Amino acid sequence: MSPTPPGNFVVISGCSGGGKSTLLAELARRGFAVVEEPGRRVIAEEQPSSGTALPWIDLAAFARRAIDLSLRDRDEASGQDGWVFFDRGLIDAAIALEHASGEPAIKAYGSAHRYHRHVFLTPPWPRIYVHDAERRHDLDAAIAEYDRLLAVYPSLGYDVTILPKVSVVDWADFLLSALNQGER
Repeated sequence: MSPTPPGNFVVISGCSGGGKSTLLAELARRGFAVVEEPGRRVIAEEQPSSGTALPWIDLAAFARRAIDLSLRDRDEASGQDGWVFFDRGLIDAAIALEHASGEPAIKAYGSAHRYHRHVFLTPPWPRIYVHDAERRHDLDAAIAEYDRLLAVYPSLGYDVTILPKVSVVDWADFLLSALNQGER
């Protein structure tokens, strides 16, 4: 499997519970292609069967499943025209795997499988952070993860923009304006 060129693949990452999925829903409503967060899909597959590849049981196994799903997502999105927005993705999963196991996943996946150079991060936003069946960690753990993302993306050569704490409509406008001012 050869790596997919990054041209139109845009990562929206950041703090867990920071509003990424809400932003992706707004972009989809506007007609853009979006790819749902791999981690939430892994959880949705594991929970009904009492699987253990869950972040609160076996983070490394969970991250490996998210990596596999992210690679598949990239392959499936490779024929899309226009912007394709990813709710997290391969690099986030590689960061989680390296954090959980020490395996050198970030450089391996982050160098070979690029996204658009501009990455958008949702910051910690305690006012909107909530626990749910798929998000069992507390805000402190979410902020620690955010700090890892904030360190790794620039180290891989990505330009990181922290999204302002505004309405979802304004978020989408801000993000699209930033992308349209730059080049593919």
